[in-house]
Amino acid sequence: MFAYFGKLSHLFRKIEATEKCGKIVNISSALKSSVALVKSAAAEGNKIMFIGNGGSASIASHMAVDFWKSSRIKAISFNDSAQLTCLSNDFGYKHVFEKPIEMFAEPGDVLIAISSSGKSENILRGVKAARRRKCSIITMSGFKKDNPLRKAGDLNYYIPSNSYGFVEIAHGAICHLFVDYTQKTA
Repeated sequence: MFAYFGKLSHLFRKIEATEKCGKIVNISSALKSSVALVKSAAAEGNKIMFIGNGGSASIASHMAVDFWKSSRIKAISFNDSAQLTCLSNDFGYKHVFEKPIEMFAEPGDVLIAISSSGKSENILRGVKAARRRKCSIITMSGFKKDNPLRKAGDLNYYIPSNSYGFVEIAHGAICHLFVDYTQKTA
């Protein structure tokens, strides 16, 4: 058990952040920039959107609720089961995030795209749709260092692990940091 937590602790020290151009950014600076981006978007009346599949979908839904409940920032995830099955049936699964982003995203919104592998086509299409709608984009990925999602955001967080559990725990922790550092005092 202690070895497991030791590996996880070591992994947190190896998280990498990059800018859109692929330049590695100091993790502390990246986290501060992400929090500032979210705060700025919220101050302008914009929203935070989350997308993810499987465990990442759970993180997306959880974080959307935490942002509006705890930080009082408008946030939404596109993981409603009726919506997903409708869009999958009518357009194909690769479009399940692209279509709602095309409909609901507004310039200045922030998309947080979460994918353990960083190569899910529906996530990549969602990111492209957000870019077309002039949204800022934060990505979170893991597994292979050269995954395509890692190059798609304005800020990209990469977890250097092939373990779904470790990658998802790190993504959740980063998102919780965003929530904790954007909370407004009453």
